[in-house]
Amino acid sequence: MWLGLSLGISLAISFIVPFPYSLVVIIGVFILLNFYMRKRMMGRMGGGMFGSMSSSSTGDNSLKYYCMGCGTKHKEAACPKCGSKMKRVGS
Repeated sequence: MWLGLSLGISLAISFIVPFPYSLVVIIGVFILLNFYMRKRMMGRMGGGMFGSMSSSSTGDNSLKYYCMGCGTKHKEAACPKCGSKMKRVGS
């Protein structure tokens, strides 16, 4: 649908505006359509450009990391109990 819409707009602009200017206008309209589609999709997904990152920074993390060596729950790079860097995700 969007491809047909952008093609129709491009053809209409190319018939109305002379050649060197129509190319610039078509590229501008194509970029604006892409920004509009991106904004619309981000709105549907529930946030702005960084919507998923801002929701995870509120402290509402449901993911828990467990050491694969000893089973200790931690958030560091290495396990504070045994020093292993291998960890798995649990809920």
